[in-house]
Amino acid sequence: METRPSTDLPPIATEYNGKDRNAFLFGWNPQAELWNGRLAMIGFLAYLLWDLAGYSVLRDVLHIVGY
Repeated sequence: METRPSTDLPPIATEYNGKDRNAFLFGWNPQAELWNGRLAMIGFLAYLLWDLAGYSVLRDVLHIVGY
């Protein structure tokens, strides 16, 4: 008989409320904080790419104000 390493996935990582930390749950819970951070990082990267492409909201606002 051939022996191979186990292919079982690790158990679900639980946090505080005993649920999967990656589950998209609605309300005030630890999962919401994780998803908030992830979406904020995506938004920051999207704005950075938008700014590098030449469409800067901050630059436009400063130009209108007179700086």
